Amino acid sequence: MASSALVLRIAAEIRQKIQTGKLPLGAHLSAQKVADEFNVSRSPAREALVLLSEQNILEQLPNRGFFVLELVQDPSQIHDEVLPLEEPDEYYRLSEDWLNNAIPNEVTEQFLRTRYNLTKAQVIDILNRAAKVGWAEPKPGYGWRFLDVAKTPETLEQIYKVRSLIEPAALLEPTYHHDLSKLQRLKKEQQDMLNGGIDNLPADVLLKNGIRFHEELIKLSGNPLYHMILVQMNNMRRLIEYRSMIDRKRLFKQCAEHIRMIELVEQGNNLEAAHLMKQHLSGSFAHKSPILKLRPESAEANLSLSGIGTGLTSLIEESTS
Repeated sequence: MASSALVLRIAAEIRQKIQTGKLPLGAHLSAQKVADEFNVSRSPAREALVLLSEQNILEQLPNRGFFVLELVQDPSQIHDEVLPLEEPDEYYRLSEDWLNNAIPNEVTEQFLRTRYNLTKAQVIDILNRAAKVGWAEPKPGYGWRFLDVAKTPETLEQIYKVRSLIEPAALLEPTYHHDLSKLQRLKKEQQDMLNGGIDNLPADVLLKNGIRFHEELIKLSGNPLYHMILVQMNNMRRLIEYRSMIDRKRLFKQCAEHIRMIELVEQGNNLEAAHLMKQHLSGSFAHKSPILKLRPESAEANLSLSGIGTGLTSLIEESTS
């Protein structure tokens, strides 16, 4: 019997973690651990693990669980297994309604079934997807609650302003840890995207890869507050960012800049990496502004010349004197 979309999604995300090195060779997985991580029941979690064991990616040992057996090939070559990660239409309908304030912030599964003409399984699937990326959560006892996210271009602009402050500054922390193995894994993931992933991977995977690059890089600062703030902002911007994933061509430039930043950090040249990070965030925001219908004055110049941007520029310039 064919696996459900939920099982395929869980299996694909586990596979991606193995491919990026987050789950190394020999890492142990259990149905309960996977169920807790994906906020699902043990049944789809176990199905996903069994599916990966049938693909010789995991090894199932009696009474011990599942273990990572081998590294996964280039994700751009696994078309049939990656495509199920694309969000279903009903997920986007729900997210658009939430972004446009067309539904209340607290709902029941029955309300969503009626509104979107869905089965119970479909409603549970899209709610689990929403919970996984941080914009929905089950209420104690009964019903679901939608959480605050960036619903307007103006809010996204504010997020990018804060990012343009903290991400370059994190690179300049004296406690920055140059973890070469982690940097190499990040570089490989970005290179895989350049080598075909940008054209072949679904939009949600591309967005997650970009988010992972920035979160892993800032985590090396040695200051956990930088990472905590960035994770929260990324959760807030995910929904509105999907709208800017229409044009994939820009991702080639972004991935190339990601790789260049990694190379600079590998060389110990964090100052130049901080300069590039600031330019990178400004350019990314400027590209999205017309797509998301931002005010013209809210594009690249606004980020680079705002009080936040100016303050950071002064900090970087002082480091060179």
